[in-house]
Amino acid sequence: MKIQIINGPNLNLLGRREPGIYGSRGFEAYLEELRQRYPQDEILYFQSNIEGELINKIHEVGFGMVDGIVLNAGAYTHTSIALHDALRGIGTPAVEVHISNVHKREEFRHHSMLSAACLGVVLGFGLDGYRLAIEGLKSQGEG
Repeated sequence: MKIQIINGPNLNLLGRREPGIYGSRGFEAYLEELRQRYPQDEILYFQSNIEGELINKIHEVGFGMVDGIVLNAGAYTHTSIALHDALRGIGTPAVEVHISNVHKREEFRHHSMLSAACLGVVLGFGLDGYRLAIEGLKSQGEG
């Protein structure tokens, strides 16, 4: 499978930003582990702090260019109808990921604008949520 991971705002700070919530590990090291775990799959990575760039990436990889998207839209999860519409518009299955359990945090984080446009949601398992999302996409691809 070809899987596109898309990380949104502030996720470039993983390993340094609020380690009590997000852990002390940077994403690039974890990404290498994912690629080693799934050598038969192509795992692509993109991160941006800019909503429009996230939308452009979704459009770029949609319509069968990848088999699935793993999306951690960060704070845009709770505000972006535009990301929701982009996911709905491309016909590519996506899994929403959150490193923390957003339901144990501030109330404004309890609602996602993206969940309804996604195949599933994984939250609260740290960086391992990305692996769980990939497993979910792979199980759907085998069906």
